[in-house]
Amino acid sequence: MNSFKQLISEEDGQGMVEYALILALVSVVAIGILGTLGGNLTSVFTKASGALK
Repeated sequence: MNSFKQLISEEDGQGMVEYALILALVSVVAIGILGTLGGNLTSVFTKASGALK
C-alpha cells in the first residue's frame, strides 16, 4: 500500500511533461506564423537574392 501511495505522489515526470507541452505550443504557433507569412518571406528572399547578383 505504501508503494502505491508513493507512486501516486511522485512528480518527477511532471516538469518534463510541462516542457513538452510548452514546446508543442511554441511549435504550433511558429508553424502558424510561417504559414501565414510564408509567401511574403519567399518574395523578400527572392528580391534579396536578385539584388545580390
